[in-house]
Amino acid sequence: MSDTAQPLPGSTRRGDWLKHAIILAFVIIELFPLYMMAQVSLKNNAEFVQNPWLPSSPANWHWENWVFGLKLVWPFLANTVFVAVSGTLATLTFAVLGAYFFARYKMPFSGVLWSALIVLMLLPSVANIVPLFLLLKSMSLLNTLWALIIVGAAGGQVFNLYVLRNFIEDLPKDLFEAAEMDGASHLQQIRNIVLPMSAPIIGTLGVLSFLQLWNEFLLPLIVLRDKELFTLGVGLIYLDGEYVKQWGQIMAAYFLAAIPLIILFLFTVRLFVRGLSQGAIKG
Repeated sequence: MSDTAQPLPGSTRRGDWLKHAIILAFVIIELFPLYMMAQVSLKNNAEFVQNPWLPSSPANWHWENWVFGLKLVWPFLANTVFVAVSGTLATLTFAVLGAYFFARYKMPFSGVLWSALIVLMLLPSVANIVPLFLLLKSMSLLNTLWALIIVGAAGGQVFNLYVLRNFIEDLPKDLFEAAEMDGASHLQQIRNIVLPMSAPIIGTLGVLSFLQLWNEFLLPLIVLRDKELFTLGVGLIYLDGEYVKQWGQIMAAYFLAAIPLIILFLFTVRLFVRGLSQGAIKG
């Protein structure tokens, strides 16, 4: 007869209800800003002041705020998508190539080079703003979206290399040796071995890189001057300063700017969780 105490059914159900209540509380807290943006975006200023917390009746919804927000956000959205997608693809391409080199081959002073690369993770990005601005000026890249793409692709290398190198080192070496015996080149080994077996973590790093480029604010604020080149972060800040009293229009623009990130999260959450879980197992 076992001496192990079995939990009572009632206590188990109470524990489940407590877990569900805590999760529901966190979900409500996370979704509350979206709710506030959505319901305020359909009001004018008078309705917002009278009732800031609850939505107004459907008959009084002001859809012209969304029309205004769409016209305002669309150019900024297009610029941001171009920068985020281009920068993410460039970041992952160079990170995979660099991680393959550091993981598979040893050259003189490769350890010193890797240590110097890791030290870059300790440097705050804001400390490089002045020399980075002078460098972009000397390269005639100021007031261009290519400056954001190049800097974003370069800035994301350290973290991506650090993660991908560990993954590639843990891949079975027999696969690479068999590929070399069959005459596969380095690019063929990356395409046929590294990319398929590291797809979850590469997807996770892609999502993180995309979010970082999407939410970038300081560099576009310093580099860009023409309004038609603004990204969402800079464009929405100027909207807040110029139309500070038009809360319905501001919230409509903010909600439209958040929709792409919501769609990205819904379609990549499984890939993101899978990559994190594999990273935990390999770690």
